[in-house]
Amino acid sequence: MRRTILLPALALVGGLALGTLLGSSLFSASRGLAAPANGVPAALAANSTQALITPEPLDTGDDAHLLERAESVLESLQAEDYSSLSTLVHPDKGVTLTPFSTVSTEYDRTMSCQQVSGLSQDQEVYVWGVMDGSGPPIRSTCSDYFDRFVYNADYAQAPEVGVDTVLMSGNALENVSDAYPQARFVDYNFPGIVPEKNGYDWCSLKLVFEPWQNDWYLVGLIHSEWTT
Repeated sequence: MRRTILLPALALVGGLALGTLLGSSLFSASRGLAAPANGVPAALAANSTQALITPEPLDTGDDAHLLERAESVLESLQAEDYSSLSTLVHPDKGVTLTPFSTVSTEYDRTMSCQQVSGLSQDQEVYVWGVMDGSGPPIRSTCSDYFDRFVYNADYAQAPEVGVDTVLMSGNALENVSDAYPQARFVDYNFPGIVPEKNGYDWCSLKLVFEPWQNDWYLVGLIHSEWTT
């Protein structure tokens, strides 16, 4: 009899202990979700506070941030990382590519973010404008155009950098400010590459940005070089 009574007693004691342990755990867990005095759970209150925090408005006069965006573009071009480059292109306007200084809405080609992202795989031949402003049409693939009329030199190492300033010009009209009145630009310039050519091989790349949703986005890639 003693053995028969002992087992239920132990089970009862164990059950009481287990119930006490579970109750304590549930109480501890509920304390972590306890609502503050206003009746809003703590986790929801924290999320609501974060949602009310808005980013600082874009300071369009901040040269440092503009140069940071320009350097990101150059890094993507240097690495031929067109997927990264596409994230810096203006989502609505895309980026217009100008081969010889003078921006032309009639001849220059504009690429969307999606087109820039797939640039290295696109083997179709397009017309990109005309040679030296009045010559035959420039016909090439995207990759060939970028090699010749965008990143034809390592502009990440350019010795001269101008903000909203055209550093060198030739016979072609420099109309960046007229073509992009709401924009700012950074001009990366090589005054000469081969010393023996006495500057007749100068070239530059202008990166043109417009504000969109609180940041700068690329709207223009303007290539310039010495022309006869």
